[in-house]
Amino acid sequence: MAAEHSVGFEPADRLAEDRESVRRRFWRKLKRVAAHLPFAEDLLAAYYCAFDRQTPRHVQASLLGAIAYFVLPFDFVADVMPMLGFADDAAVLATAIRMVAGHITNEHREAARAALKRGVEEADVEAA
Repeated sequence: MAAEHSVGFEPADRLAEDRESVRRRFWRKLKRVAAHLPFAEDLLAAYYCAFDRQTPRHVQASLLGAIAYFVLPFDFVADVMPMLGFADDAAVLATAIRMVAGHITNEHREAARAALKRGVEEADVEAA
């Protein structure tokens, strides 16, 4: 993955190179924390964009880096801290989305809303 498309956090950048590992770990973590994430819809839209075959590779790399940062069990601010726990994840994701916003389509956003409406458990099965 090119350095200009990384999140600048080596463990996340390494993980982002393994798309299938990101995919599996994403759904596991999302199931555990979805109810506590005010940015769950944006995260899912980014996920669907990152795994869309029509999305350019540099966009996929940027989003996969941000998603990999989300799934890591350790990061700059521990996810178990009330209120602050996901602030760093949200900041990394917001930055990545801002960089590639034109590539996250209405279809990605609709898929995210539908997945949240159906429930994360069902969405995971469909994404597999």
